[in-house]
Amino acid sequence: MLGAPRAGRQYRSLLLAGGFAEVTVEAHTGVFTDAAMLPLVEGRAEPARASGAISREQADGWLAEQRRRAETGRFLVAVPFFVAAATART
Repeated sequence: MLGAPRAGRQYRSLLLAGGFAEVTVEAHTGVFTDAAMLPLVEGRAEPARASGAISREQADGWLAEQRRRAETGRFLVAVPFFVAAATART
């Protein structure tokens, strides 16, 4: 899902470059409170640490907090989804 995190922002340009017309793009936000989404946020900590944006201690602390939130019903993550539609040119 996050292998190419900027792909959604490219939908319009890609469709136009592919010869499509009447291209529209909508953004929808999914809000999740279930612990099943915990792996999604866990997967974001290591790239942030590897880039130097945060320390190992900060990453570990943040992950521990997210796990506590999930265990106590206080977890929340919002994920944007981009939906594109277009008409094929004939």
